[in-house]
Amino acid sequence: MLDLESIVIADASPIIALVAIGELEILQKMYQKVYITDIVRFEIHADLPSWIEVTTLYDPTEFQILQLELDKGEASAIALALENPNSRIILDENKGRSVAKRLGLKVTGTIGIIISAKDQGFIQSGLEVLAKLEAHGFWLSEQLKKELIIRLKE
Repeated sequence: MLDLESIVIADASPIIALVAIGELEILQKMYQKVYITDIVRFEIHADLPSWIEVTTLYDPTEFQILQLELDKGEASAIALALENPNSRIILDENKGRSVAKRLGLKVTGTIGIIISAKDQGFIQSGLEVLAKLEAHGFWLSEQLKKELIIRLKE
């Protein structure tokens, strides 16, 4: 267990997406420090700043059980979150989000981060960041785009 009251744990895909568009600092502005597992780190083929901390402090048995449903990165991130009950986990894949919610974890994703960052004044335009994500292959349905325009008030 990590020594912090409330920690933020990320899976690889949100970090990869934010690195690809040059917006990784949004995470630092929002959370100061983000934890990833050694397995998630292996999935990210980019240099990462020191405020993203790699840890192996997750239960290996829980990790193995979660791998029955999920890929290794998601399984390790959720196992770490389960070790830290007040944590928030950043996941984008539906299956991983569903499992994390079923286990009672606080879940957000890349889009939720962008909405929060806009609400808190850390970014000027959420739609601009979303457009960059889409240009790099991040898929958003037309319905979700319409909802985001309304939600972001842009």
